Amino acid sequence: MTASSLPYVVFGVTGRTGAAAADALLRSGHSVRVVVRDLAKGRPWAARGAQIAVADLTDLASMTMALSHAQGAYVVSPQHYTREDLFERADVIANTTARAAVAAAVPRLVALSSVGADRESGTGWIGMNRMFEQRLGEAGVPAIFLRAAYFMENWTPMVGQAMRSGSLPTFLAPPQRPIPMVATVDVGTTAAALLLEEGMKTCAVTLSGPKDYAPNDVAAIVSARLGKPVHAAVLPEAAWSAALADVRFSKAALAGFSEMTRGLNCSHIGIKSDPDAVERAGTTALDHVIGELMQRQG
Repeated sequence: MTASSLPYVVFGVTGRTGAAAADALLRSGHSVRVVVRDLAKGRPWAARGAQIAVADLTDLASMTMALSHAQGAYVVSPQHYTREDLFERADVIANTTARAAVAAAVPRLVALSSVGADRESGTGWIGMNRMFEQRLGEAGVPAIFLRAAYFMENWTPMVGQAMRSGSLPTFLAPPQRPIPMVATVDVGTTAAALLLEEGMKTCAVTLSGPKDYAPNDVAAIVSARLGKPVHAAVLPEAAWSAALADVRFSKAALAGFSEMTRGLNCSHIGIKSDPDAVERAGTTALDHVIGELMQRQG
């Protein structure tokens, strides 16, 4: 088997960014190995010609096997928001991924991270992405850290509420302030492109959408598509816990969400905070994503 015929390994295919990365690689004719915890979840990808590897992200042996004999890999660290030990578990996953990548001698990783991962503190959940970067870096793994902006799909539950009530709840404030947002499909396709791009060395790459957007822009899109008024309603911090009750966050996860949101609202977390990061932009507009979300919630 020649190096060029080796597969690209893709984690997270049951989520949006991993699915988009695997899809982009398959569409461009490359060999792909998808990594799942449940073999049944891999069957749709096998039907498209992908190899299937079953691995537990905390198990070194299965992770090493999944990453062996590959041209490169897109790796993610899923965050378990119902657990009180979500940061500790994230560290275990980061360490296992790093050790497995070294043992498998993977020539290149693209690791999903987040804007703000360069900040030492005050970032809440993003601290888990920083941990992922640090563990891979400490192990000496050649890696590109893909620091994605705020996912456009994060608006899913709020858009549903806006369609029913005419009021779009938002944790982001003030509602007229634009921030970088990106579609998850652009995250996946960019990850695939970075795996294929010759000459890219270990670095951080920030990824935003084609422009910045504010909560008011989301409300305006929903309003235009519904043909009735919709306004953005900022939730005060005192109401965050109640607003998230149905999500069943652990106390640790809720604290992490709150710190992250405060960091976004005061611009402590921003896409320009690391001057050494390479900037990229996706092409998917917010209007397209919100339209799809509205169709699904119909």
